[in-house]
Amino acid sequence: MQIQSKALPRGFSLRRAIQGFIAPNERRAETSHPLLIVTAAALFTLFAIVQIDLHTAQLQAIGLLGHGAGIDPVFLSP
Repeated sequence: MQIQSKALPRGFSLRRAIQGFIAPNERRAETSHPLLIVTAAALFTLFAIVQIDLHTAQLQAIGLLGHGAGIDPVFLSP
């Protein structure tokens, strides 16, 4: 008795669903789905934030970030 994975049929149905967003007369090489572009930009931004957070000490040592002193309270509004 062989156990079949459900991942393969789900993968095919997901691929069909994604292909449903593409018009039949459009070529795939020319355009990308806008949601894909937004998702990639958001993931890249999150990755950059995490990397900066992880390497804050090194970036401060070479002068690319401030030294965390913040804004002087005298200059803040009441």
